[in-house]
Amino acid sequence: MEEKEILNRAGLLLGTEGMRRLSEVRIIIFGVGGVGSWCAESLVRTGVKHLTIVDSDDVSVSNINRQLMATTKTVGESKVEALRRHLLDILPDAEIITRHENYTKEREGEFNLEDYDVIIDAIDSLKDKATLIENATRCSGRFYSSMGAALKCDPTRVRVAEFWQVKGCPLARALRNRFKKSGIFPGRKFKCVYSEELLSNEGQEWLDNVDNSHDQDRKASINGSLMHITAIFGLMLAGLAISEIVKR
Repeated sequence: MEEKEILNRAGLLLGTEGMRRLSEVRIIIFGVGGVGSWCAESLVRTGVKHLTIVDSDDVSVSNINRQLMATTKTVGESKVEALRRHLLDILPDAEIITRHENYTKEREGEFNLEDYDVIIDAIDSLKDKATLIENATRCSGRFYSSMGAALKCDPTRVRVAEFWQVKGCPLARALRNRFKKSGIFPGRKFKCVYSEELLSNEGQEWLDNVDNSHDQDRKASINGSLMHITAIFGLMLAGLAISEIVKR
């Protein structure tokens, strides 16, 4: 089947010029977990053909409840490679570049952010997220960031706001405090997806009774999260990028 046939409904809405822009734009996503994986899916299904995905993690059992490429068959695989395979099943001619690594202060020089028209942040780590925000907001490309998507259940409370206007999000608050303390601030304003909702973990008893021996994702501190929320975050990030690309 031809690419135009695959993308015909997107093309019908966005037009020839819009689809051309999507096919030429270069996008990089940092973090392809519960948020970033769904963002990547939406971008490719809409016609983005040049996508770089960055994540150092492998698929773990606990990822299956919310991450696109995480299934019982992909546990143990590199997240970026499992996702790449899935995305190419959707759009075989797409150029999907994988980087099985983290974006850190120590390795920031290995990424030329100016190569990309759009930079999307779906990183979990506070310090790595701060580093990416500092650098990406000093580049010419558009930049969008996901704030915390865990401990939320109500999809109607997911919002978009400029970073300094985000309310009720502990991650955004921690980032702002970090920037103020260091004296190093984002180079410009940028849009974030967030939710003011903040629930508590009610299932410690559940977790204590679960066999986690097969789970490779054993973080020191974990919070409950649901696919319908993380996916909405990812789809909204994709929507922000697509709207801006097509508008140009």
